[in-house]
Amino acid sequence: MQVARLAEIPWSALPAGVALPAIARVLGGAAAEREVDRALRSNRALTGEGRSATVEAIFGVALWRRRLAWQAGLGWIDGAAADGATAAQGESHAALLLFCLLRDLAGLPEAPACALTSVAAPPPRRPAPARLADRWSLPDWLEAHLQRELPESAEAFCAAVSVPGPVCLRANRLLCTRDELAARLRDEGIATKPGQLSPDALIVETRNANLFGAQAWRDGLFEPQDEGSQLLGQLVEAQPQDSVLDLCAGAGGKALLLASQCRTVFAHDVDSGRLSRLKTRAQRARAGNIEVASEPLPADRVLVDAPCSELGILRRGPDARWRIPESALTAHPPLQLELLTTAAPCAKTRLVYATCTLNRGENEDVAARFESLHPEFRRARPFLRLLPHESGTDGFFAAAWDRR
Repeated sequence: MQVARLAEIPWSALPAGVALPAIARVLGGAAAEREVDRALRSNRALTGEGRSATVEAIFGVALWRRRLAWQAGLGWIDGAAADGATAAQGESHAALLLFCLLRDLAGLPEAPACALTSVAAPPPRRPAPARLADRWSLPDWLEAHLQRELPESAEAFCAAVSVPGPVCLRANRLLCTRDELAARLRDEGIATKPGQLSPDALIVETRNANLFGAQAWRDGLFEPQDEGSQLLGQLVEAQPQDSVLDLCAGAGGKALLLASQCRTVFAHDVDSGRLSRLKTRAQRARAGNIEVASEPLPADRVLVDAPCSELGILRRGPDARWRIPESALTAHPPLQLELLTTAAPCAKTRLVYATCTLNRGENEDVAARFESLHPEFRRARPFLRLLPHESGTDGFFAAAWDRR
């Protein structure tokens, strides 16, 4: 199996001396995103092609580590690197996996793949593995979970989360329409197309666009936000005269969306540090109707964007599947139900519950349990379930209830 996007990378510019130590640290448990940042900051003289190849090498091995171990004929150890391995052993293992990434997934001829990685004795080529976990590079527990949750489409889901998701923007309705934003970005050399699901979504078509250098960004005209995430905010159906409580506001992506629809947004989160980012973002977006709330406040409508196992956003982090523990599947439902219990008396008209996972234990089961405990709410619409291979968005679940 070749991965089309990997075949387009300028691998001849790859500085293996930069990439391999970073890959070894990732295989030893370090976060891939942090290692990419560290590698680029420490090697600012790299060319654009060298930077691109370095990023793709680190992220590629981080994601495909189990598939690459199969291609290399290695026995699989979850985590890919034995405890106590020396730096030299770690880099040797990293070199072999990087070689297999270049030869077997990127389609590079064997000789240049050997030269780039200094692999002297390349392993023989092997056919694609039969097992889902080996084929799509999954932990054992995630393979089992996907086969339970998506028995007919686990393969399609894996394919969808093994490539980066599209860059999606939300037009800030406080300052512009979607068409006006598209025109402004076009004038700055950034091509976009309308999203298919959210009325404010634009999909960026220009590769490697410098969005945060754009004047439209400095003017507060848009926020990066997945189209599925935008739909969750739309489910609140906030009206101009409404107040909305965003109970788990975090850094405020949905609070900013809601601010363009209603009179007041009360943004609450137990992590006050995350809310500090919201203040900065709100100033740039000129969303003066967002109020940080130290405690949950009564409001016309309440959004509970709950902490979850985050299986719906695997494509946003190449090593996310290796950093989420199996215990995440059962750790969150008690907290999620507690948050809904807190939110219920605050909601005067509508309550929306949302997650970014595809775990029924956190989604439908929590929603059903809430309904059994709170007959004062009736379901406003069927449950919403978005999946990357079906909707092209990240994976989300949402339930909406109206007070009787």
